[in-house]
Amino acid sequence: MPHGATARPLAGPAGLAKKPTAKRRPSLLIADCEFIKPTRIARELFILETLALDSTQSQHKLGQSSFLSGAMVNQYLRALQDKGLIRFVPVGNKGYAYEPTEEGAALRRSMFAAYSGELVRLYSALKRCIQEKVSGLAAQGIRKIALFGASETCEVVLSALAESHFDVVAVVDNDTQKQGTMFKGHAVCAPEVLSYLPIQAVVITSFGHQDEIFTQLAPLASDKGMEVIKL
Repeated sequence: MPHGATARPLAGPAGLAKKPTAKRRPSLLIADCEFIKPTRIARELFILETLALDSTQSQHKLGQSSFLSGAMVNQYLRALQDKGLIRFVPVGNKGYAYEPTEEGAALRRSMFAAYSGELVRLYSALKRCIQEKVSGLAAQGIRKIALFGASETCEVVLSALAESHFDVVAVVDNDTQKQGTMFKGHAVCAPEVLSYLPIQAVVITSFGHQDEIFTQLAPLASDKGMEVIKL
């Protein structure tokens, strides 16, 4: 592929009709991770997934969504072409579309299955870790608990506790916009309800604000003899 060439919409050249706009899929890659960093094979999967949805993606957009420079995207595309996983389709004078080959599509499906399997194992490991962190409450005979923080973390905790003996009496949050809404079958309440509900322990389900919430709950925990658990 000529240096500096970019992908352009499939329109104009004889026999090439513009493809309908594909629905965007959430990115498989997560930015700013310290413990789970994208590997080369993960970026190859992401590029194949993106091109399967829209082969007219420019190198610039691929770079933005895969957290790579334009030069690095170019290298990835060339490598995928050399492996016979994508083909470059000329569009106009300098543009290209990047279409996955049959081999590329088959490899993409296989890679996505393996990637999904790893995420499932990671999710299961996280749930086991949460179960271990709250196991001390069960040993104390504590059953009625509240979760503080209606977030994705709370969703994982609810899943981890689904088959436990714990009774989640309430889900609370400081965010007034969340209060009164439903979260995974639980009405989100203001933290004030903790003072009169029969709750024996509160599990903080907000990784980003654990210390602040712990300090907020300290007086009530002392008055009620209530346990407060940080994850």
